[in-house]
Amino acid sequence: MSNEYGDVHYGPEGRVFYGSVTVGERGQVVIPAQARRDHEIEPGQKLIVLGNADGIALMSIDKLLAVLGDSAELLTHVKKTSDGS
Repeated sequence: MSNEYGDVHYGPEGRVFYGSVTVGERGQVVIPAQARRDHEIEPGQKLIVLGNADGIALMSIDKLLAVLGDSAELLTHVKKTSDGS
């Protein structure tokens, strides 16, 4: 698979390099088509922008809620174990 910057590279553990994008005058970027297909991103869909000192990431709201839900469940188990319950 190719884009204007070369091939899409699929690596280990689900990591993918889709290419690079350019930030426009209004701060907009275009998500590469293969990335949109792989992650089922549709026009008009809202994405969450996450960040830390290393950079930013985009995630769909439903996937973020699923991750947070799993984390909350895991945290509950950890708390029970640490309390000796």
